[in-house]
Amino acid sequence: MKPFASRYLLVAAFSLFLAACSSAPVEQADAPAQADAWQQLQQNIASNELATAEDQLAALQAQSPVDPRLEQYQRQLAEAYLQRSQIVLQKGDVNAAATALARARALMPQAPAVTGGDAVSQARKAELEKAEAALKAAEAKPQARVIDPTAPSTVIALKTTDMAAMRRQLDEIAKDVVNYQCEVVFQVPRTEDAPWLKTLLEKRVHKLDSSFALKQKHEIQRKLPAQVVLVPHQR
Repeated sequence: MKPFASRYLLVAAFSLFLAACSSAPVEQADAPAQADAWQQLQQNIASNELATAEDQLAALQAQSPVDPRLEQYQRQLAEAYLQRSQIVLQKGDVNAAATALARARALMPQAPAVTGGDAVSQARKAELEKAEAALKAAEAKPQARVIDPTAPSTVIALKTTDMAAMRRQLDEIAKDVVNYQCEVVFQVPRTEDAPWLKTLLEKRVHKLDSSFALKQKHEIQRKLPAQVVLVPHQR
């Protein structure tokens, strides 16, 4: 019986050894995988993949709700959204700026380092409030219809072959003329084209603002189709 018992004990010990070996790599693999997740989160924030980073942060928060690194990355992500809002607002994309600013505002109050009373936190709050004020000011401004408000002038080809389309086009031009205080230069191939174009635009401008001092002139450009040059004086 002793040889049988010995063989049984050896088999049992060997089975336990195999079980330990098979479970150890799984346990050891968890830590590197989580470290890779934090590293990937950092990389996505740095590369401005903010939506992906926000999803990763939420997943890590669900896995490790008390991990002290959560505050650090949440703060970094909020600041990255704030920076994005400022950049796109400078480019004139008000909608994208509002979206990014909303994400920054949603993330910031949850980070104690941002909501605390220290000088750095107060500076971040002031920066956020400044960005929100800039966004409100941009939203209050009239949106350009046909011109580039940042350019010294905008040239627009007139749709003279389709009267209905041209009238709609002049409606949009008139709005920009009033909102951005534009001087108007019609460039036409024939002298007789200028008076009626000026009259059509003048009626639309005065309908929008009867007190607006419209400045119009024309140039003869015989080799070019009719077009209008708008020179804004308010940007």
